[in-house]
Amino acid sequence: MSTRHVKEYVKRVASIDQEQYPPWDLNQPLPKLPVPDLHKTLSKYEDILQPILNKSQFKEAKEIISEFGKKGGHGEHLQELLVLDAETKENWAYNWWLNDMYMKIRLPLPINSNPGMVFPKQCFSDRREQLRYAARLISGILDYKTIIDARGLPVDRARHNKKGQPMCMEQYYRLFTSYRVPGIKKDSLISNNSKLLPDPEHIIVISKNQYFVLDVIINFTRLSEEDIYTQLSRICKMAEENKDDVDPVGILTAAYRDKWALARGKLMEESTNRDSLDAIERSIFVLCLDTAAPVIPSHQNSIKTISSVRDDVSLASQMLHGLGTHINSANRWYDKTMQFIISEDGACGLNYEHSPSEGIAVVQLIEHLLKYMEEVRKKLARMQSLCELPQPRRLQWKINKDTETDIKEAIENIDRLIKDLDLFILRFKSFGREFPKSQNMSPDSFIQLALQLTYYKIHGKLVSTYESASVRRFRLGRVDNIRANTPDALEWIRAMVGEIETTDVEKMALLRKAMQCQTDIMTQTILGHGMDCHLLGLREIARENGLPMPKIFEHESFRISNHFSLSTSQVPTTMDAFMCYGPVVSDGYGVCYNPHPSWILVCITSFKRHNDTNSDHFAYTLESSLLQMQELCLKTSEAKPILYGGKTHSENRNGAIVDDKEMSAGTRKSRLVRQRTMPFPEVIGKDS
Repeated sequence: MSTRHVKEYVKRVASIDQEQYPPWDLNQPLPKLPVPDLHKTLSKYEDILQPILNKSQFKEAKEIISEFGKKGGHGEHLQELLVLDAETKENWAYNWWLNDMYMKIRLPLPINSNPGMVFPKQCFSDRREQLRYAARLISGILDYKTIIDARGLPVDRARHNKKGQPMCMEQYYRLFTSYRVPGIKKDSLISNNSKLLPDPEHIIVISKNQYFVLDVIINFTRLSEEDIYTQLSRICKMAEENKDDVDPVGILTAAYRDKWALARGKLMEESTNRDSLDAIERSIFVLCLDTAAPVIPSHQNSIKTISSVRDDVSLASQMLHGLGTHINSANRWYDKTMQFIISEDGACGLNYEHSPSEGIAVVQLIEHLLKYMEEVRKKLARMQSLCELPQPRRLQWKINKDTETDIKEAIENIDRLIKDLDLFILRFKSFGREFPKSQNMSPDSFIQLALQLTYYKIHGKLVSTYESASVRRFRLGRVDNIRANTPDALEWIRAMVGEIETTDVEKMALLRKAMQCQTDIMTQTILGHGMDCHLLGLREIARENGLPMPKIFEHESFRISNHFSLSTSQVPTTMDAFMCYGPVVSDGYGVCYNPHPSWILVCITSFKRHNDTNSDHFAYTLESSLLQMQELCLKTSEAKPILYGGKTHSENRNGAIVDDKEMSAGTRKSRLVRQRTMPFPEVIGKDS
């Protein structure tokens, strides 16, 4: 395929982008991330502590915060140092945040860190169709990579608050150049952005736990889609012939990071292993050709499916962890940033190493890629094939007894972790993002407060909540944290569960107050005035300057505030695709939600080892919370019957047209599992 087609596609997307947003000078450098005001940050910190601490803890914390922020105290001194440090850096928070969020975490990457993404399901009647699709995917990625390499992607724009403001694109340009290297106590993120090193000309294909080098450029010529298909066919034949004599070396990347670092050191003592590791680490991306997964109920409340159909939970599990080492979990290399997965049964998706990029950037790139692939397929374009292709090269390993022990331990560990994961997917069909918008409410704030209400109903308290918010308006911007566990949220929740006697009108007023607070926090955060990165920066600047660690960072309140029992993120898609991830603490939930116009998909994860968490119970309770909030909105609206389109409707006080059948919350039904029964409508995501 000529790069002309992808350039035409990107140019068309960019022209739409230019028409949608007001003009901005894209040649101007992005602003630097500001250092927030110290006392505003401390005020926010105190606010989010109040709902999650007991009275004595909160009293102590307030005194410590006051002492830290007093005139001439530790806080002001560290703030001065941080401001000076920020003047010398492109982004003062970036390295500290990257280390704290990813590089220093010692847990295995699958489930704990790497998200899984499910693509629209394909229908393959045989292996040939699987490989045809794989060849088209590889060819499409290589086409699109030419634009990425030229840094020619259309610039993402802010969707509100200075609408159209350009966003940092560096995350996109790391996706095919980065690799996470395990280390003792701390990993390293390696990016090949140097012009001194030659660009890689191969990908790694994994089949039946074996690793093959597929050169996509031979004699300065890129392989055609037909040639790629030929090479994939050869790889599958070679893998089948050797399937009974395989050391599943890739499962070592699923080990605890310190253990993998030690195991990698042992492997590198042999030159054969060094060459194989180098080939994988330098590759453009990894393609996993998975075997078909058995169709079994994957959750205690799953609906059984016919033998030819996979449910959402099964598909998500395959992308998240491979369904166990007896199926596909060892058919991976989890350190590689982009790891595409194509299964014999049509399940397709991605497992990606999270440290180079956020989910939103990955989703947007993947959706453009899949749409572009479909356009190319319809054009039935052909490239000239090379007459003779060298045989793909299987990577070799020399394994000693120590490495065999490491592999066995890694297998036992990942299989245990997979069995411990409790994954449930809610397809909430009663309404989507359009309903909160009809009530003049932010859909994201609406869902976040529903999550707070749900957690309180189940556990009788609020906890620290993480919601990623993009700060890509700034150079090298990644994310900061929106915290929904506010005093205003707690007051509204106590009214909703009957702990405070209130009328519906009073509950509605409390809801709007809590929602405004949530929206204000979101706005401040995406504009660079978030609390979490600022506190992290103050702590790290103290360490770097050899200063005594202030009590604010050593008190139990700081530990509690950073124990995120609710780890949440909105990752919207416009097609039949979704993302999921695991909890970040053993007693917590991971909640990834995707609000469509008329329905909401929510992926909920927890660990079975903790008796107080249960993903399906959380899903059912979340459903009731959403319906309860909708009922409150409708009951407090001034509704009058009108005739619209031949049906009886009502008009609420915000002017939204609602079908009378939808006015009764009791008649609503949602599917708590799994099968797609209607096309996915388009959705527009928020900044985060």
